[in-house]
Amino acid sequence: MTKAQQTQIEAAAFRGLVQHLQQRTGVQNIDLMNLAGFCRNCLAKWYSAEAKNLGLEFDYSDAQQVVYGMTYDDWKTNHQTKATDEQMKRYEETSELHAKISGY
Repeated sequence: MTKAQQTQIEAAAFRGLVQHLQQRTGVQNIDLMNLAGFCRNCLAKWYSAEAKNLGLEFDYSDAQQVVYGMTYDDWKTNHQTKATDEQMKRYEETSELHAKISGY
């Protein structure tokens, strides 16, 4: 496999993950963080960080639009629910395992 092929495969896998998450609007970010240590916002942060590394004018809100398929404000209005006390407790308990994203 060439480096270009690897990059193409990785990009397709990312697009598949983003499409899947856009279709699973009932899955809350807090649940993703508690189970997997990353969420849609983490994906957007990784995306915008790499764009910046490449010298592109592409900020975090632009990356959120890519990941969410809409503005983050629209997402929150249409799909986000208030986290329960139990979810927030779990979030704090698992914080050491959360994604580490350079620059954020």
